[in-house]
Amino acid sequence: MSAAWIPVLCLGVCLLLLLPEPAGSEGAVPIAITCFTRGLDIRKEKADVLCPGGCPLEEFSVFGNIVYASVSSICGAAVHSGVISNSGGPVRIYSLPGRENYSSVVANGIQSQTLSRWSASFTVTKGKSGTQEATGQAVSTARPAIGKRLKKTPEKKTGNKDCKADIAFLIDGSFNIGKRRFNLQKNFVGKVALMLGIGTEGPHVGLVQASEHPKIEFYLKNFTSAKDVLFAIKEVGFRGGNSNTGKALKHTAQKFFTADTGARKGIPKVVVVFIDGWPSDDVEEAGIVAREFGVNVFIVSVAKPIPEELGMVQDVAFVDKAVCRKNGFFSYHMPNWFGTTKYVKPLVQKLCTHEQMICSKTCYNSVNIAFLIDGSSSVGESNFRLMLEFVSNIAKTFEISDIGAKIAAVQFTYDQRTEFSFTDYSTKENVLAVIRNIRYMSGGTATGDAISFTVRNVFGPMRDSPNKNFLVIVTDGQSYDDVRGPAAAAHDAGITIFSVGVAWAPLDDLKDMASKPKESHAFFTREFTGLEPIVSDVIRGICRDFLESQQ
Repeated sequence: MSAAWIPVLCLGVCLLLLLPEPAGSEGAVPIAITCFTRGLDIRKEKADVLCPGGCPLEEFSVFGNIVYASVSSICGAAVHSGVISNSGGPVRIYSLPGRENYSSVVANGIQSQTLSRWSASFTVTKGKSGTQEATGQAVSTARPAIGKRLKKTPEKKTGNKDCKADIAFLIDGSFNIGKRRFNLQKNFVGKVALMLGIGTEGPHVGLVQASEHPKIEFYLKNFTSAKDVLFAIKEVGFRGGNSNTGKALKHTAQKFFTADTGARKGIPKVVVVFIDGWPSDDVEEAGIVAREFGVNVFIVSVAKPIPEELGMVQDVAFVDKAVCRKNGFFSYHMPNWFGTTKYVKPLVQKLCTHEQMICSKTCYNSVNIAFLIDGSSSVGESNFRLMLEFVSNIAKTFEISDIGAKIAAVQFTYDQRTEFSFTDYSTKENVLAVIRNIRYMSGGTATGDAISFTVRNVFGPMRDSPNKNFLVIVTDGQSYDDVRGPAAAAHDAGITIFSVGVAWAPLDDLKDMASKPKESHAFFTREFTGLEPIVSDVIRGICRDFLESQQ
């Protein structure tokens, strides 16, 4: 056993006595651990451990910086903090109390993650060598000290591949529900999470708490195993305040589902909203925002207001206003928080029904937009560039891809020229580059012929496309031919037309070409510089028409 200088407090003089160290302290044999052993797996205030070499950096799960949540990998935290390299080595771990707001920092090849709150923490320093100086004996790292068996490296579970969804549980943390029912709610959410089959190739879940102000408790990327999710749910604390569900739903739709927070491309985005009683604020606008962002909103209502309470409810139809569709599929009711086990499986079955997630389709990823651009002599080269800028500003708003939104462009005078079709380019960068390089034709104005040409040659090959079709016409003058007939044929073919006129474009022509209602599909500006403010009007119009077509 090695010895250490131990300070002893005395009157007047403080002496250092050389006393033997207690067993299990600094001279103890370090415990051999795996790459994925977490802080919470070491149930000591202080311990020496030995990290193996060659751990895969990209698979480390680390939360925080300097002070790490106990759910973090010890070896990952040690590499992240610079205590050891990826070749492994001895590490000393110190247990600390839990805290809030673990930060995200990139260090030594590891991206640590944020975590809003956890019940325990730890920090790490350089550990003692695995050799006992007093005896000169080498310490075996083949198995941990005191007969403990070495834990197997945990396998990353793929999860339920038949239930691919990115799910945010939006739980009620208001005074409406109270602390006791809040805990029952957490238990129910935990049971749902467990039955979903969370895994790397299955569903991923995160959690948001609605109260006075919304709080994202953990993101989709934070945990990919049911065990860790259950730990995280258990640690969520009750916040209290008003049940501002609308505010929380809007925040979740806008901020939760990003690539940085773990949202996966092509996977349905789902928010399961738990409401105990009724919300304190308006949820209708939040429901609209969620649908615009392609989020499938489910409402799980518990203890609906009784007739005597309806006078306190801002909108008695709050469920229908918030859900993805008013078809019964997206609403779910439980009478109270007791005996809820029987409600778990039916809810999970709904969440795993991929083909029913119809709100995954949005105006940004499920439209075909063709631009019909006036290249006549009256426009001029410099104004033609402003028209192309107008087209680019609309196009760049949409999620252009081979499975998403598609863009095409036709320039016209008396003749027509397809600048590019819907299938020519499948990335936003390429589409914008081609628009910038369109050459100005110059000539007369035959808008009617151009509409017919576009319907036949641009939209014709896309007749089997699941996307909704839109045609945006930009012109600066009167057409020499009839526009009413070709426009009516386009409407009959299911193409929604927005007409945008500049300078000498007659308002009658613009209305004849535009879809109904005319006042929201026809726009006019005296100057080419006035095109810029119309960009947002056209985008909003496309999204409005798309949502109406999905009802």
